[in-house]
Amino acid sequence: MIPKFFLTIASRLTLWYAGIFTISSGVVFVLFYFLASGMIQHQIDQDLLEKSNYFSTIIQRNGLAGARRFAVLEAQAAGEKMIFFRMLFPNGEVYASSHMSYWKNVSVSKTALDNLLQYKRHVFETINIGPAKLKARILYSFIAPDVVLQTGLAMQASARFLSAFQKVFTGAMAFVVLFSALAGWFMARKALSGVETIRRTAENITGLNLEARVPESGNQDEFDSLAHTFNQMLDRIEILVKSIREMSDNIAHDLKSPITRIRGFAEITLVHKQDMNEYRSMAASTIEEADRLLDMINSMLVISRADSGASDFIFEQVNLSSMIADACELFLPLAEDNGIAFKFDVAQDIVVHGDRRMLQRAFSNLVDNAIKFTPEGGQILIRLDVEADGYVHIRVEDNGMGIEEMDLDKIFERFYRADPSRTRTGSGLGLSLAKTIVKEHSGQIKVTSSKGNGSVFLITLPYGNLEVI
Repeated sequence: MIPKFFLTIASRLTLWYAGIFTISSGVVFVLFYFLASGMIQHQIDQDLLEKSNYFSTIIQRNGLAGARRFAVLEAQAAGEKMIFFRMLFPNGEVYASSHMSYWKNVSVSKTALDNLLQYKRHVFETINIGPAKLKARILYSFIAPDVVLQTGLAMQASARFLSAFQKVFTGAMAFVVLFSALAGWFMARKALSGVETIRRTAENITGLNLEARVPESGNQDEFDSLAHTFNQMLDRIEILVKSIREMSDNIAHDLKSPITRIRGFAEITLVHKQDMNEYRSMAASTIEEADRLLDMINSMLVISRADSGASDFIFEQVNLSSMIADACELFLPLAEDNGIAFKFDVAQDIVVHGDRRMLQRAFSNLVDNAIKFTPEGGQILIRLDVEADGYVHIRVEDNGMGIEEMDLDKIFERFYRADPSRTRTGSGLGLSLAKTIVKEHSGQIKVTSSKGNGSVFLITLPYGNLEVI
């Protein structure tokens, strides 16, 4: 199994940094090594060519005998293990040489002589001599029309230099690897410190503690941007969790009441052993409460699906005028029973693109609320028309008890019920459902109200058979 250390981003960045730095340094050292060895070889070649030129000059002045004496003296002066000289005929026969006891195993290269005779240019070779395989540089060149000089120079000094360089290179590479690893680890940890802060913050966040936030440095770099985005996400999550908690509490409260009533109806009926009519009454009450529960659950499903983008609305051409006129006819008797003047003014043949069932539900919720919160002797006015702004306006106006200013921003929240509405039947989902339906139709719903002066709900929808995207 891979150790946990090597699974971290910091360790992998360290390995990458150390590897790249080591390879780069190694390439530089290798290039320098070949450059240095090439310069040393070039200098040796120049020295050998100078020796060849000396021999040419001496032959011109003192003949072959003088060149032979010069070869012996030059080899003795430089050291017989450092340099040697041979004068050859073009066929490879040795005419004269310096002391060759150290160089006795150095033969005459037929290939070099052939190249020299063919191209009339000096020829260089690098050979190994002795058991230690020491390198020597050999030169073949004409010093006279029929005389070839074979001279060799030991490369011990350059070999010692390159060997020392290799040792330095090995030590330097070890230091480079260690230094690059430490520097890479430090830089990786420094660069990832922002991620570590975010990780610790995420670990500290639990279902009971959503207030922790990542400190922002203000540097406006990538990590600062990540911290800002992470904090925004936490803000949204905190709001969502609080909303879920509140919704759960409200659901539990609103489900408890009808279930308690259903149980009470059944218990009273069973305890008192009443007649069949009482059983029928209990069944009717149970059905009524069950219908309220189903309506609340269906409303919650519609809102949740719409919020998640998975709504099952069926859009088609809807005659809004006919739909609202029919709904008003249905609500008219209920309003009259409550002593409310119910008036409606509906423009003819207004067609929109929408879901008829959902639009009817949103409108019915508004009218039902208006009747519920308008006292006897009040008035409700319904108006449908196309305004100059190019939108359909549905206006539901009453002169009932109105809404407190502090509640205006909250009445469209799920399960929210202002104080006056808590004494009346309802789930607190009607206005939230209406807002969701209108929003799905690319419209808006607004309210203006004041305590004791009634309320005006205004729905605006796209007109002209515009398809909702």
